[in-house]
Amino acid sequence: MTTDLVSVRYLVDDVDASLAFYTENLGFEVRTNFAPAFADVVRGNLRLLLSGPASSAGREMPDGTKPGPGGWNRIHLIVPDIDAEVARLRERGIRFRSDVVKGPGGQQIVLDDPSGNPVELFQPA
Repeated sequence: MTTDLVSVRYLVDDVDASLAFYTENLGFEVRTNFAPAFADVVRGNLRLLLSGPASSAGREMPDGTKPGPGGWNRIHLIVPDIDAEVARLRERGIRFRSDVVKGPGGQQIVLDDPSGNPVELFQPA
């Protein structure tokens, strides 16, 4: 059992597209790849489980509800220079949900992965 990683599961529409997104844009490394059903990637102590429609996590619930991606709960990635990261990702065609928001603790912006799952970039004050 791995206890040094914090795991978060994201339901995704396309495991291969999600692998490319997280590794090519946000610095994650592939841990396992069982596409098209499932893969997981790591960045530091974060393990992100990418569960496609064919995975057990994507199966219909007893009441008929079908799990899917999206929502507002999100992973939170700390970056040293938010303006530079936003510019780099915009050049790559990444879609943002907002502009950079400034608060007492720092600055943040929310972007979407290929399935519509949110990712927050945060630069501490």
